[in-house]
Order: sequence, then structure tokens, then C-alpha cells
Amino acid sequence: MNERRVAEGTITAVLRRLQTQVLPRILAMKERLDHGEKASPEDIRYLKLGLSDAMHAKVLFDHHPEFREISAKVVALYRDISAQALRNEDSSHH
Repeated sequence: MNERRVAEGTITAVLRRLQTQVLPRILAMKERLDHGEKASPEDIRYLKLGLSDAMHAKVLFDHHPEFREISAKVVALYRDISAQALRNEDSSHH
């Protein structure tokens, strides 16, 4: 199998996982956080893992310009969710 097919297969798998697992979970988390809930320890672990995964996927997608926009949006979504989690945590201490 050539490198291009391996890369295409990897991209397909990453996009499928993003669509079926990652986005539903982080969007549900974002909704809870936007309503003022605090992030659970499980949420924090998932965000750390997810951001790491998103950064690795970004490296893969950087070689495929057609995926750069979605990659950047996912990383920004993780950043926004993390920032909201911190705001909610800070507001619960006041």
C-alpha cells in the first residue's frame, strides 16, 4: 500500500471519528458549559486528550489543504470550550 492511500485512510478514519464521536461529545459539553455548569474531571481529561488528538490531526491535515479549515475550527472549538470551563470554575469560587 502506498503512502498516499495510507494517508487517505487515516484521514477518513479521523474524519469519521470526529463526526460520530468527538463532535457530539464536545458540542454537548459546550452546551452544558455555556449554561454555567462546571466541567467534570472526566470532561477535563477528555478535553486534554481531545486537544492533543486535534493537534496531531492538524499536522496530518496541514499536508491536505482541503482539510485545514475544519482542523482549525476543531482546535478553536477545543480552545473555546476550555476557556469557558475555566470561566465557570473561576465564577464558582467567587
